[in-house]
Amino acid sequence: MPFFFYDPTFIILIPGFLLALYAQWRVQSTFNYYSGIRASNGYTGAQMAAELLRRQGITDVTIEQVGGRLADHYDPRTKKLRLSPDVYASDSLAAVGVAAHETGHALQHRDGYAPLALRSAIVPAATLGTNAAWLLFLLGAVTGMARLMDVGIILFLGYVVFSLITLPVEFNASHRAVAVLQGQACGRSSTRRRSPMSRPRRWPS
Repeated sequence: MPFFFYDPTFIILIPGFLLALYAQWRVQSTFNYYSGIRASNGYTGAQMAAELLRRQGITDVTIEQVGGRLADHYDPRTKKLRLSPDVYASDSLAAVGVAAHETGHALQHRDGYAPLALRSAIVPAATLGTNAAWLLFLLGAVTGMARLMDVGIILFLGYVVFSLITLPVEFNASHRAVAVLQGQACGRSSTRRRSPMSRPRRWPS
């Protein structure tokens, strides 16, 4: 029985695989770097999200903590803004930035931003496709069934294309969040010790 044979379609898979690895590395390294810098306003990610929602008059979005690293997302179906532990309770610049970005998606939802609705509708199928892609590819490699490998590669490339198409949605969410932050002069970083007069207000637990 063939075992991990070479197939010309590997050439199609490798660029997408390397691109996915690079993107993941960039996100992780950038988040880790800014996790060491405190936001001068002293807000945690959850507090920052709540503040931005309040400023925009959004009262029907719930903020909750979700397990996983960088599993942060906004669910328009339930109007829940879910933040990972490293974001929800942290007052780092990384946490504030991620929370603000996810809040940007809530602003998109409020304004009826059509690309967000399209993205939300496709996400379940895209996630299922990328999970099945690796399973089919490995199964095909082990059994020597080239057709299975081809299907896995097509599903994976479909997810890559989906990610590229939805990039404008992510950029727009960040743009909306930055506009609110700049308008209110929030989110600046500082490494200096704050004086008692500059302490942030207390938030209810």
